[in-house]
Amino acid sequence: MNVLQRNNVKVSGSGTRPIVFAHGFGCDLNAWRGVAPRFEGDHRVVLLDHVGAGGSDLGAYDAQKYSSFDGYVDDLLEVVAALDLHDVILVGHSAAATMAMLAAIREPSRFASLVLVSPSPCFIDDGDYVGGFSRDDIEGLLEVLDSNFLGWSRATAPLIMGNVNRPELGDELTGSFCRTDPDIARRFARVVFLSDHRADVPRCPVRALVLQTQQDMIAPIEVGHYMHRHLPQSELVLMEATGHCPHMSAPEETTRAIQAFLSA
Repeated sequence: MNVLQRNNVKVSGSGTRPIVFAHGFGCDLNAWRGVAPRFEGDHRVVLLDHVGAGGSDLGAYDAQKYSSFDGYVDDLLEVVAALDLHDVILVGHSAAATMAMLAAIREPSRFASLVLVSPSPCFIDDGDYVGGFSRDDIEGLLEVLDSNFLGWSRATAPLIMGNVNRPELGDELTGSFCRTDPDIARRFARVVFLSDHRADVPRCPVRALVLQTQQDMIAPIEVGHYMHRHLPQSELVLMEATGHCPHMSAPEETTRAIQAFLSA
């Protein structure tokens, strides 16, 4: 199997230090188009699609392999190895932030730093932990996804984007959701929304930037503070941006935050 074709890997840039961008649920590598090109002058920029998304090889999807984050982390590490990347800056949004953290735990020698955009190790409230949803909320969400994925996407994507005065952003995310294979999306949703990786957060050995926005209906601000408190080497930036996808709604602010972190 050609790993780079499987994950629709795109490489650009005139620099040598690698920076890898990994997208979240319902998106593909195009979600980074406002951010990734800004690093091409100084970095080797790598974009990829998770299997089941974008231009990835849908024939490579295996329900058992991708029944947890482990399968996606395997792919991510295989891409890094296939390109012989070292001293990697790994940028992950939402679900891919968890993948990035798990990849760094598994192979810390590969990674120099992580950028976790709107991360959440667990979406379900538990005692003092605020994940943003009750168990019933998540079960209801998954039931709706099972019965009417496209309808859910059209109704919910603009709320996830969180910029009601810029409806074109919600339309863009809706289109991305609706291009995703519904069966794969439903399975991936279970991985994302039912997983609990809080125990892994303190195990992350790599310095990390946590980018937390305002009014994020998916990963509330309490989650950003939780990540900052429990990641051993972390910096938290509370952005002016709102919504769950600042790399799409506020690419300039996102880029500045990443560049400041990397230059520190």
